[in-house]
Order: sequence, then C-alpha cells, then structure tokens
Amino acid sequence: MFFRSDPKWEILEPLRDMGWRIKKKYFLVKNKELPKEKYLLSWVDLGPDKVLSDKDLQSAMKLLTSFSTPYLCPLLFSNVSESSALLIRPFNESGCLRDHICKVKPRDSYLKKYCNPKRSQGLELEQIKLYGRQILEGLKLLHDNGMFFGHLHTSNVMVEEDVCQLLEVENGILGVPSMLRATFSQLRKINTTESIDVFCFGHSLYEMTYGRPPDSVPVDQFPAGPHTSVVSVLESILSSEACKSGMPSVSALIQTPLFIDVRLKQSEKLQIKVPSKLKEALRAAKEKLEKRLQEEQKLLHHHRRLTRAQSHHSSEEEKKRRKILARKKSRQTNVEHKEDISVPNSNNSGSGASSPPTCPSSPTPSSTTAPPPAPPVPDRSPTPPQPPLPDGAGGGRSALLSSIQAFSKGKLKKANTTDRSKPVI
Repeated sequence: MFFRSDPKWEILEPLRDMGWRIKKKYFLVKNKELPKEKYLLSWVDLGPDKVLSDKDLQSAMKLLTSFSTPYLCPLLFSNVSESSALLIRPFNESGCLRDHICKVKPRDSYLKKYCNPKRSQGLELEQIKLYGRQILEGLKLLHDNGMFFGHLHTSNVMVEEDVCQLLEVENGILGVPSMLRATFSQLRKINTTESIDVFCFGHSLYEMTYGRPPDSVPVDQFPAGPHTSVVSVLESILSSEACKSGMPSVSALIQTPLFIDVRLKQSEKLQIKVPSKLKEALRAAKEKLEKRLQEEQKLLHHHRRLTRAQSHHSSEEEKKRRKILARKKSRQTNVEHKEDISVPNSNNSGSGASSPPTCPSSPTPSSTTAPPPAPPVPDRSPTPPQPPLPDGAGGGRSALLSSIQAFSKGKLKKANTTDRSKPVI
C-alpha cells in the first residue's frame, strides 16, 4: 500500500527472520528504473530512545540519504511516520562482516546463520588491521560531526571488495535499543555515546580475532590466538581494568601500533555537512540519551548491591557466624548477671565480719566531769490515724463464699424476651 504513492519500487520477496529484532521486517525490492539492481528494504518501529522531534527527525533522515562516504553505507530512501520508519539501501550479495566470519549465506534466517555456525573462523591479521581501521574511521566521522551510532556489531558492517561500511547508522536517532545494551548498562564507566561505540568496537574486534563473540564482559583471560598483537587493544577495551577506568577514544585507538600503519585508499579528510540547527538538536538528544542510560545504570547498580547483601545474609556461613555471636552474647550476659548477684552478698558478709562488737569501757576521769548529753527532742508531729477496719470484714468474706457455693440455677426467675433481630420490612 505504501508503494502505491511511489510506484518506482517493487517488492520481490520477503526475507523472513533475517535480523534479530522481532519488530523489524526485511524485503528484497528492486527499482523499476534499474531492474537489474537489488535493494534491501527494512521496516522498523521507533524505539523508546527516540527523543528528536518529528521535524528534526525528518531533517536527520534527509541528511543520511544525501551524503556519500566510503565507510558509511548509503541510505537511498527513507520515510518516517509517527510510529515506524521505512528504509531502503543497496543489497550486498556477499553479506556482512559476520557472514564472512561464519561463512554463511546472507539471505538465511538469523538463527540458522549464527546460532551454531560450523565453519566460523577468525580473520587474518591484515584483514583485522584493515577492517578495524576502516570501522574506526567511520566512527570518527560520525563523532566529529555530532552524530551518535551505538549499534556497531559485525552484522552492521557490510564488506565489499575489502572495504567496510557501517550499516543502519540511523538506528541511533530512531531510538531502537542496541544489541549490546544489556551488557554496557551494567558498566557505569560506559555512559556516553562515544564510549558505547568504542566498547562495541572492542566486541567486534574480539569476534574478528577469535571467530566468535566473547562469552561475557569483562574479559580478563583472552584465549591463545594467532594474533597476539591484537590482545593489547582488546585489553584496553574489554578487560576489567578498562571497564572500571573508562574506554579509550576512537582517535587514541587509531594511533595504536595495530592500526596506525594501515594505508587507506581514501586519503583526504572526510566530512559531513550538518546544519547548525540540526547539530544543536542532535546534541540535546545525545545528552538525553546519556542521562537515561546513567539513570538506568544507577538502578542496576543499586539492585546488584541489594542482591549481594541479601545473598550474603542468607548464606550458610553467615547464618553460622550469627549463631556463634548469639551464643557468645548469651554467655556473656549470663556471666554478668551472676557477677551482679554475687557482689551484694559479698559486700554484706564483709561488712558484718569487719565491724567489731562494742563492749562497755570503764569511765575515765575526764568522762566523769563532762556534762551528760542532752536527751533527744521528742517528735511532736501528729501521727496519721489508722483507717478503721470494716465491720464484719472476716464475716463478709465467709458469707460471700457460702453464697457462691449455695448458688442454684433453679432459683433464678424466668424472663420474657422479645426477638427483634429480624429485619423490619
């Protein structure tokens, strides 16, 4: 129905389950003006990170269809609606970089190609150096012009005649989530769009070297591979120390011994002319994306701390430790209680034994001449009168007991009652 308004394009066949996204569809199409050429049409829903306004998004997509650079795959046609985007780009029969690594056909389904590849193999050192440098040049071109990517992996790199081009550069502004978002969301130092691209580059470089992506990140023990010169670059991106201290820049990676000596066919400086108004909108969108990522990382960090604390608190070792502490505290309390009881008894017995008995002494001459002591003054304050005892206090108690014993239900009078519990209608 969409192509009724643009009859230049014609759908040849659907490419079912070609990608890993559930809500992204692929079709093989042709241009009626160039019937021998084949193109790839993709239809994708807009993602949660779509922060550009509709007007700015249209301007950005128009920009992506206008420029032509050697390391970015050209976008031939784009149309963005309120909820989705339709994109057309050239279809490459040789496939993407992951197809070259796994040695599979590009038209097969994603699971069939990459779930358990039987002939997967890493690239040669010269290919790693050349492809890595070209990918870095494409990232540098985007970063220098204020654009963000965030979706680099070997399936988004097209290889044709030893030239790598970045695919689906528009994914960043369309707001769709990255394939590696679940991984770098747990690493708080990867909190900018540039550091995300560098981290994704390290992930792709690992796959180019060993023929498969890393099982988990950070990676502290790299497998013994044929290219030891690549390991130093991988350690600067994927090791625990790198993930804690931060990612190197794209320019710093280009200056490493692995890539600095690579000669590129395109010698002149690459540029993309981005309008100043659109550049400001992209900068604001970039800040919003980074802020959302940092908030998500804080929540994940707090959740991990809480989970570790709960796991430690419920572990068997911690339970045993708490039991031992409770026993020690109980014993200490009992000892202190016994000491408190024994101290007053010892004080009383000691004071009685130490006081000698008083015995009358014979009067001395000085005591006979001394006047006798004055008698004590009697206390003349009136004493409170004692309350009078009630008459027959003892007899009243015995009478009450005898009346209780002589109680009989038969002596009670019958009472007439009226049942009013039923509702009144």
